[in-house]
Amino acid sequence: MISDLKPKNFSIFNKNMKPRLVILSDLWGKGKSEWVKTYEEILKHDYEIRFYDCCELGELEILDYTEIKLHEQFVNGGIETAAQKLVYLEKGKIDVMAFSIGGTIAWNAALKGLDIGNMLAISSTRLRYETEVPNCEIMLYFGEKDNNNPNEAWFKKNETICEVVNGKRHDMYYESNFARKVCDVILSKRKDRL
Repeated sequence: MISDLKPKNFSIFNKNMKPRLVILSDLWGKGKSEWVKTYEEILKHDYEIRFYDCCELGELEILDYTEIKLHEQFVNGGIETAAQKLVYLEKGKIDVMAFSIGGTIAWNAALKGLDIGNMLAISSTRLRYETEVPNCEIMLYFGEKDNNNPNEAWFKKNETICEVVNGKRHDMYYESNFARKVCDVILSKRKDRL
């Protein structure tokens, strides 16, 4: 019988195969990422999820685990290293949800050839320094009270979709209510594509 000859894990025959979602941590990596579980729990039924610790991707030294030292390492080569490593690790089309520095890493990885269909970046304030836009659908979220957001001219020049969340700060993505809202957006976009 021909049906017995079909490979069990071959994607052409697996109509229920989930799309891949890469989640990129914030500056703290997995060391302070308990909040990521909220996103994973909501999305795991619709996506094959892979979480990356940005500190590991960027090959950061974390003995001095302070915001200043981590940030310094990211801007002095860690973003570039992490973006290159992500391009190497991820093959085929993926969606990305990235937090803070993770959004800048995803953005740079896309410019280096990472095949991203949809990128959702939250509090990725370092994007204000980016001058080239990746070829993928982009949705950005920033807290109204985050002083490092890109300015209006940056958004107009780069023609990106952005939502500024009233009354919120940079770390708004730690909040479970915000996580649910963002996950609802992701899931509705996925259903629109089906």
